[in-house]
Amino acid sequence: MRSRLVALTAISSILATACGAMAPRPSRMTYVADAPPPPPPMPAEVAAELAPPPASPPAPTATPPAIAIAIATPVATAPVAAPEAATGDTHAAYAPNPWVETERDRLSTFAADVDTASYTYSRRAIDGGALPPAAAVRVEEFVNAFPYAFGAPRKGSPFAVVMDAAPSPFDPRHHVVRVGVATPGKPLSQRAPMNLVFLVDVSGSMDQADKLGLAKQSLRTLVASLGAGDSVALVTYAGSTEVVLPATSGAEHRAILAAIERLRADGSTAMGSGLELAYQQARARLSAKAASRVIVLSDGDANVGPSSLDEMLQIIDRGRRDGVTLSTIGFGMGNYRAELMEQLGDRGNGNNYYVDSAAAATKLFTTDLVAMLEVAAKDVKLQVDFDPTMVARYRLLGYENRAIADADFRVDTVDAGEVGVGHQVTALYEVVLTARASQTTPLGAVRIRYKAPRAGDADPAREEAFAMASGPAATFGSAPADLRFATAAAGFADVLRGAEDAQRWSLTQIADVARATAGGDAARRELVGLIDAARRLRGEPAALVAR
Repeated sequence: MRSRLVALTAISSILATACGAMAPRPSRMTYVADAPPPPPPMPAEVAAELAPPPASPPAPTATPPAIAIAIATPVATAPVAAPEAATGDTHAAYAPNPWVETERDRLSTFAADVDTASYTYSRRAIDGGALPPAAAVRVEEFVNAFPYAFGAPRKGSPFAVVMDAAPSPFDPRHHVVRVGVATPGKPLSQRAPMNLVFLVDVSGSMDQADKLGLAKQSLRTLVASLGAGDSVALVTYAGSTEVVLPATSGAEHRAILAAIERLRADGSTAMGSGLELAYQQARARLSAKAASRVIVLSDGDANVGPSSLDEMLQIIDRGRRDGVTLSTIGFGMGNYRAELMEQLGDRGNGNNYYVDSAAAATKLFTTDLVAMLEVAAKDVKLQVDFDPTMVARYRLLGYENRAIADADFRVDTVDAGEVGVGHQVTALYEVVLTARASQTTPLGAVRIRYKAPRAGDADPAREEAFAMASGPAATFGSAPADLRFATAAAGFADVLRGAEDAQRWSLTQIADVARATAGGDAARRELVGLIDAARRLRGEPAALVAR
């Protein structure tokens, strides 16, 4: 699921002297000494799709003096559980992606990620009068917490793609590039039948209104969306495990609601044993007509029985091979194990969510239900190919824990992310353009590699390529509203996590960008309010101008 940690090599002092102010800071960036190996050859049909039309050679331009630089290749950073003294919650910390020189590595490769837990968790922290821990902030989960407009998918493809760019509102020397991928949604009434097993943590730590209370409310919300084609089981775990509701027709609303009401919190936490029992229930109802999924509702604590991460991942691996996926939904603060919930969801070929309110529960189990449960494409990898004659340097904002080696893009045994029906995946880059770049020249292209929803591990993947349609907008203000709002969401997250490049960005300016593109959308207006609240918590004056 995650890329392997690559051995780190420091840049020599001689090169650092030659690079001057551009020398990397080891505490902020991850480097390898050698250039990355070339990726496997591109399929002929993909190469043809990306082949540019013949063009006249550009007029000669002055070439600046060359500087010898040892270039960094971004790699997945091993997560470190970072306890928060103020809350007792734990999160996996990742170093922000470094700047990459395009001449040395024009490819940026990562797995699709549609999780939104980081944004919801951070929202709860800010609403409660505190800034979220830096390790809790995932840029991509802030950006993907909001829907954006997409056209129809290209004929024969499950994906609609957008790739655009504009001058950065935060640094006049930089541009922002947006790469968005989406699958079309479908009405709730048209979704595929589901074989669902809810694994509910009823240990003592869940005995709070914002934990088990909110989990029960979430399940009640779901019941109205269940039908005769669905199968639902309810398994609990505390010091021991129990099948509270064996597989039951989704039409039996009264029986399901009665089982939910019987849930009570008490005892220790045997999550591993609960996983085993939940997968047994799911396997018993496996069907080619219905997708099977275990959904864990918990604060992530695990202290009895098979509780080590390796043991639980092995249980999930066996279930995934049998055709049962897993998603996680987190609740509460104080002992929330965010890093565990995220890893379980990723390993289970599912998603990771966090519910902080009744409104969030309603949205997840109504508006977002189809996307959460029905897979449109699996093992989805994205590879952005920047044109070195147009883009001098780039950095990917977020997706640090989803990095994939460029050479593994076409290695289909390397696992990646799942994209649901109606899901969107948006990535933001900060780039520095070359002197040759212009408003009429595209900056690159994106390739997507994926498997069909029911494809097996040995089945081949499909690959599609999408070229950027046009060059960057002349000004940030003239760029599409979605690009500008996504830039605000990414900028806000980058500031909250303390990224080096965002240290001089103003939350006041970021709020202004979000406000200008929020319109009447309640979720977008909420983000504006969160940015303003975070600005006050940071003690940043409203009229602060970025230095």
